[in-house]
Amino acid sequence: MKNIQLVETSLRDGNQSLWGATGINTAMSLTIAPVMDRVGFKAIDFTTSTHMGVAVRYTREDPWERLRLMAEATPNTPLQFMSTGFRFIAWDTAGPDLMSLVFSTLARNGIRRFCLADPMNDVDAQIQGARMVKQAGGEFVIAALVYSLSPIHDDEHYVSAARRLAACADIDALYIKDPGGLLMPQRAQKLIPAIRAVIGDKALELHSHCTIGLAELGYMDAPGLGVSALQCASGAASDGTSNPTSQRVVANLRALGHRVDLDDDALAEVGRFFTQIAEAEGFPVGKPQAFDAAYLRHQLPGGVVGTMRRHLKEARLSHLEATVIAELASVREELGWPIVMTPFAQMIVTMAVMNVTGRERYAVIPDEVIRYALGRFGRPNIPIDAQVMDRIQSLPRTKEILAEPPPPTVAELRRKLGARLSDEELLLRATMPANLVDAMQAAGPAPRHYDAQLRPVMKLLRELSARRDLTALTIEKPGFKLSLAGDDR
Repeated sequence: MKNIQLVETSLRDGNQSLWGATGINTAMSLTIAPVMDRVGFKAIDFTTSTHMGVAVRYTREDPWERLRLMAEATPNTPLQFMSTGFRFIAWDTAGPDLMSLVFSTLARNGIRRFCLADPMNDVDAQIQGARMVKQAGGEFVIAALVYSLSPIHDDEHYVSAARRLAACADIDALYIKDPGGLLMPQRAQKLIPAIRAVIGDKALELHSHCTIGLAELGYMDAPGLGVSALQCASGAASDGTSNPTSQRVVANLRALGHRVDLDDDALAEVGRFFTQIAEAEGFPVGKPQAFDAAYLRHQLPGGVVGTMRRHLKEARLSHLEATVIAELASVREELGWPIVMTPFAQMIVTMAVMNVTGRERYAVIPDEVIRYALGRFGRPNIPIDAQVMDRIQSLPRTKEILAEPPPPTVAELRRKLGARLSDEELLLRATMPANLVDAMQAAGPAPRHYDAQLRPVMKLLRELSARRDLTALTIEKPGFKLSLAGDDR
C-alpha cells in the first residue's frame, strides 16, 4: 500500500488542453482558490509564461496581480510555474540575466514550486536553470523527463538524464512528463523502475494526458512502480486531451489498496466548479478518449491540441485539422525528432499548417523553425533532413537571423523601456507589444469573484440591452420582480 499525493492541474494544463489557455481568468482562479487549498494537494499547477501572456492579451488582466492574489488565497498549497527552456512569454531565447529576473520575480510574487521542462531534455540546461531558481529564492525545483517516442528516446536516454538530474543538489524531485499521453503500460513497467533505481530518495511524479486513453491505466500502475504523486485535473477540465480526473483516480487508487489523504468534499467541490464554468461559458467538457494509434506517430500534446483548434477556427481552417495532423508526423521526422512540447509543438504545428495551405511544402518557413535549425533552442537530437536544411540555409531570412545581436541584457532593457519600471512591468514590456500592456493597465484591477449561475443571466441582459425594438423589460422569479422601462419621449 502506497500513500499517493495529487498535483491539481485544472487552472493551467486542463485550461490549456481543453479551453485553449483562454478559459480561466483571475476571478475564476480566486473563487475556487480557498477550496483548492483545503483539499490537501501537493501543489497546484498554476501558470506558465504562455498563460501569463494570455492574461494580458485576451482578458487584459495583470498576471502578476493574479499570481499574488492566488498565493495569498492558497497559503497551504504551493503554486507551480512551468518553465519550458530559457524563454519567457516571447518565443525568443532569453539571456541568463533576464531568466534570473523572471525566476526571482515569480518567487517574490508567490511561486514556490518551479517545474523545469526542457524541450530537448537538455540536462545541462535544466541544472543551470535549477541553480538560477534557487539563487533567485525559489523554494522547490522539480525537473521533467519529457516522454516521447522516437528512435533516440529509448530507456537509456531517460535513465541517463534522470541519474544526472538526481545528482544535482538544486533539484528536489523529478517527474515523467507525458504531454502526448503516449506511455504504454508495458513500457512503463520497465521505464519507471529503471528511473526510480537511479534517483535515490528523490520523489518521482507522473504527469500524463488522456488523449488516447492510456493515462489513467498508467496512473493505476504507477504507485507500485515507485511514483509518489500523480498530476490530475478536475471536473470538466479533465479527460479528453487533459489529465485524468482527480475524483476517479482517487477512488480507483483507494480501491486498489493505496492511501490518498485528501478532503473528499473539497475535492468534489473543485470538480463541480470546473463543470459549472464549462456549462456557463459554453466550453467543451473533457470526455474519456478511445485509443488512437495515430497519436503514437504525430504525438501532439493535449495543451497544443486545444490551441491548434482555436487557431484553425480563427483562420476558418477547421476543416483541415485531419490533414494538418497527418502532416505533423512528417514534419517532426524531417526536423530531427524534436519532442512535441512547447515551444517545438507550436513550431511543428505552424510548419504543418503552412505546408498544407502553401503552394508547396516548406515554401515558407517561420523564423522559429529557422532558429531551431540553427541551434538557437539547443541542438536537434539528430541532423535535420538534408533537403529541408538546404532550403533553410538558402533563405535570405536565415542570413538575417544569423546576423542578429544577442538577447538584450536587463540593463539594456531598462535603458530602452524605462529605468523606473517595476520588475513585473519590465518583464511584460520586454516580451509583449506595448499596446497590449497599456490596455491591460487601463482596464484596472481584475474582478475577484466569479458566479457561474449569473453568467447566463448577464449574457441575456447584454443581448436584450443591445436591441432597439424593446421599450420595457421585466424579470421575475419567486419573491423577486424587476421592471425596467425606457424613456419613450
